[in-house]
Parts: sequence; C-alpha cells; structure tokens
Amino acid sequence: QLTLVESGGGLVQPGGSLRLSCVGSGAIFGRYAIGWFHQAPGKERVGVSSISASGASTELAASTKGRFTISRDNDNDVAYLQMSDLKPDDTGVYYCAASRFPVPSLRGADFGSWGQGTQVTVSS
Repeated sequence: QLTLVESGGGLVQPGGSLRLSCVGSGAIFGRYAIGWFHQAPGKERVGVSSISASGASTELAASTKGRFTISRDNDNDVAYLQMSDLKPDDTGVYYCAASRFPVPSLRGADFGSWGQGTQVTVSS
C-alpha cells in the first residue's frame, strides 16, 4: 500500500503563495492518480485538485482555477500543489491521497490511501 507524507504548509499572508509536497513510498507511485483535498475548520473535506497517474491530465475545483496548479514527478515519487493568490478561505488542512484509479477525480470515495495532512493558514 502506498504511504503518503505531505509537507510545505505554514502561515502566509493573503495574496501569498505556498507549494505543498506529497511524497509516496511503499508502492509504485506512478500507478496512482493523486488528489489534494482541503478541510477547512468545521467543514467537510473537499477535493481541490487531482492529477492522473501519468501526469497527462488534471482536474481542478472551480474555486482554485487560475490560482492552484498540480504537478507530479514520478521519477522521484512526489506530487506538488502550487498555491498562489491565497485567500483566508483557503485556510485548513490539506491532504494528499492516492486514487484507486489512474484518472483524476475530486471524489474522496475514489481515494484509498491518505496522508496525515499539512496545515495552511492564510492570515494577515
């Protein structure tokens, strides 16, 4: 089973940027689509971006289009979420997850392995 570890969260001012990383181990990273999910305080976890196993296709939630970019490096077993123009509503815990399928998805039910999350706080 693929084990995932996120990093790169922190405190950033509105309008700032962060890059989150998701490192995989224990299985062949390049076989799995990877998704990033956001859980705001007191709210359910929602999908923000996903990338296919090969990296050829991506899916972005409407709220993040133009601000977030997902990418992956299968040679180094890592996926990234580049976040720019951050807003206070982007505050929360960000999780990466490995899908049961090779195609991108924003449905949490499609994902079987989850990281522990990394905290992002957008505040002045």
